[in-house]
Amino acid sequence: MTYKVTLIRGDGIGPELADATRRVLDATGVAFEWDVQQAGADQIEKTGTPLPQQVLDSIRSNKVAIKGPITTPVGTGFRSVNVGLRKELNLYACLRPCKTYKGVQSRYENVDVVVVRENTEDLYSGIEFARGAENTQQMIRQIEQLEGSRVPPSSALAIKFISPEASERIVRFAFEYARSHGRRKVSAVHKANIMKHADGLFLEVARSVATEYPDIEFNDVIVDNMMMQLVQKPELYDVLVCPNLYGDIVSDLCAGLVGGLGIAPGANYGEDTALFEPIHGSAPKYTGQNRANPMAMMFSGVLMLRHLGETEAADRLDRALSETIAEGKNVTYDLLPVSERHRALGTSEVADKLIERLQGSPVAL
Repeated sequence: MTYKVTLIRGDGIGPELADATRRVLDATGVAFEWDVQQAGADQIEKTGTPLPQQVLDSIRSNKVAIKGPITTPVGTGFRSVNVGLRKELNLYACLRPCKTYKGVQSRYENVDVVVVRENTEDLYSGIEFARGAENTQQMIRQIEQLEGSRVPPSSALAIKFISPEASERIVRFAFEYARSHGRRKVSAVHKANIMKHADGLFLEVARSVATEYPDIEFNDVIVDNMMMQLVQKPELYDVLVCPNLYGDIVSDLCAGLVGGLGIAPGANYGEDTALFEPIHGSAPKYTGQNRANPMAMMFSGVLMLRHLGETEAADRLDRALSETIAEGKNVTYDLLPVSERHRALGTSEVADKLIERLQGSPVAL
């Protein structure tokens, strides 16, 4: 069977990672027909937007996509392409596994945490009001009239909303994932002690859904306490289900526990569409240097293979990546001690060595 998959190369280091990942996925023996699409900062001048309509059309048609990192402007400019993809395609669930690998420098051992992040609501919904705009002033006046709270007129506003429908959908996704993957526990992350209505609703729904899964342990943790708990004793946690903003922050912290973003994959799921991506950024200053670690995107490819039902190929690629990291010989600079970085391989060369391993050729150690 041949799978038609949208490949978004991204910008910054994205194209280098995407090309390396594509070659490694082809080397698994699974047949792909790659529908290569361009999105990112370099598309603005060409199309007027970093997310051209043809990219969305391609993903809607193919139902499966994998992408390299894409630059998100800070403070000004176009909104995040990543957020745009999730909203346009209703990719409501973000899955971010974080586990320790032998050979990766980390302060922790035996961490194996999966973050399930709601993708469509919360402060990332994109409902914002610019400072000084007339509609912002109208909103400020309405808030003062309805709530009796004074909002400085010079303020910018962002709206956080949480619905029971989206909360139930993401919590149920977390429990179903836990059950199907042999996980023992789901923890709901919230700030319901302060945001009693919005986060309170998320927590109320999570507790209700949890009663339907008596075989899986459930608890809830306030988000700031969750951060401390993860740093002190991450072994206590298994699957974490979070609203959008908390999920973004918690998943980066979990990636830090296991050695960094260079080995942290991500997946976004909708009802009938899935998008796979590394969770790190586009690192524009390293563009074209053949230096960046491609393994986070390759581990995302493992998740994609599992989604496609290609379990054997997924296991082989996962094993090849894990063994390569453990050996510490054919890796990029970030996976080596500072004193040994002179022998680091480039992005493309790491892919070459993985292809040799996958195809059964001897790998130089």
